[in-house]
Formats: sequence, C-alpha cells, structure tokens
Amino acid sequence: MNELFTNRTGINIPVAEIIVRNDAPEAFRSYLLVIMKQFCGLKRIREIVCAATKEAPDSGNWSENDFMNSEIQSVVLNCSWYRIYDIIELFYNKIEISQRAQFEQEINDYFIEKGIGWKMICGKIETRGDEAFEADLVEAETVLSERNLSTSKTEMKEAIADLSRRPNPEITGALQHSLAALECVCREITSDRGMTLGKLISKHPDIIPSPLNIVINKIWGFSSEQGRHLQEGRVPEYEEAELVVHLSAAVCSYLCKKHIKLDDTWFPEK
Repeated sequence: MNELFTNRTGINIPVAEIIVRNDAPEAFRSYLLVIMKQFCGLKRIREIVCAATKEAPDSGNWSENDFMNSEIQSVVLNCSWYRIYDIIELFYNKIEISQRAQFEQEINDYFIEKGIGWKMICGKIETRGDEAFEADLVEAETVLSERNLSTSKTEMKEAIADLSRRPNPEITGALQHSLAALECVCREITSDRGMTLGKLISKHPDIIPSPLNIVINKIWGFSSEQGRHLQEGRVPEYEEAELVVHLSAAVCSYLCKKHIKLDDTWFPEK
C-alpha cells in the first residue's frame, strides 16, 4: 500500500482517551470489513469470519457478489463483541506473511485513534492502557530481560494475558502474577528467596526508599486479599487490577535500575 499523507509527512496523530474495552462498536466492525477487503477477496473473508464466529456460510451463495458481501456484513455486525477480536486474530494468521505487519498496523492505528483499549502484538490481541501504562510495561520487559530475570518477565506477561482475557478478564490472576513478578525481583535482590513480598519489604525496608516501601506493602496487602482471599461481594474491578499491574511494572524497573549484579550478588548502584 502507498504511504498516506499523515505517515509521509510525519504528523503525530493524537492518542484518544480509552473509552472502549469490552465492546466492538458498529463503526469499528464496519471499518474492519473495509480493511479486510484490502487484503483478500470475499470468499476468503467469509471463510475466516464464519470460522471465527462459529457461523455456517450460506450454502446457496458461492459467488463474490453483493449477496455474499451482505452475508459477511450481517455476521460481523451481529456477532458478540469478543468474536470481532477473534476475527482479527484469525484473519492475521490466514493472510500472507508479507501482509501481516501492514494489517496489524492498520488495526493498531484504529485502536489508538478511536480510543479502543486493545493492541495487536504479533497477531495477538492484548489489553492496552494509557501511554504511561504502555511505556512502563515496555520498560519493565526490557529491563527484566537485560537483568536475565526471566521468571519475573514471564509473570508480568501472564498478568497482561489475564487482563486481556475475553469476554471477561481474569482480574485475580492479573493481581497475583503482577505481584509475583515484583516478589521475584525482590527475592533476587535480597537473596531471601523463600519469603513473601510483604515479609521481604518488612525485613529489607531500605530496598525501596521510605515511605514508598509502606505503599508497596499496602499494595501487597490489597493484592493478597483481593487476589487470593476473595470475600463475597468484594470482587476487584478491572481498573484496580490495571493499577496494580502498572505499579508492579514500574517498581520492577526501578529496582532493576537501582541495583547491579556482581558474582551472583546484587548491590545498590552508586
């Protein structure tokens, strides 16, 4: 595809506030049809749409005409919101490898410009937060990789995966995995590998400057209660889980940048 004016001239498209998450507005569904038609014909699109939505194609319609287009449109506009994201992922996997990056870019550009709280990474739909949230996640992943803290990195990825589950995010799982990532980092830095995060902060109060260490302890208490010891009528909200994941990622990055590892021992960086 030819590069369009906004990309060619380097115009920065404003990032819209996230207003859509557990939904797929009609305007987005219609736009998706427009985009898919740029990559393949109606027969292929119908095959993918029907497979993703568990709908049978019209056995009496096998020509690429207005009737087939209307059939596809009807399925896309009337299916459950989460099936739209299934269509996107399946479509990505079914088109030519050379087309995938462009398709993914088109989808992500729409998400950002229209305030949809999802993003597509290597063909998978994941939850998307505001700019600060996204920046902290990227930084945490980079820093954890550089420090070879693979367990913490995996736990953080699992937290994001739980937030991304559809139609219902796994809130308690996101809380548990994000705090497990932070716990693993603290265990490595303190060499106390058998203690919980709360006990680690209490035993090593200087690992995080006061009074921030108290804040982390409170987050641990909240996540332990809400993520592990649920009480009837006290189910945590998505926004609360997103906040804990965000804070955990930021603190993981902070700890890794403030400490260096020499001969399997971590020291505060001077």
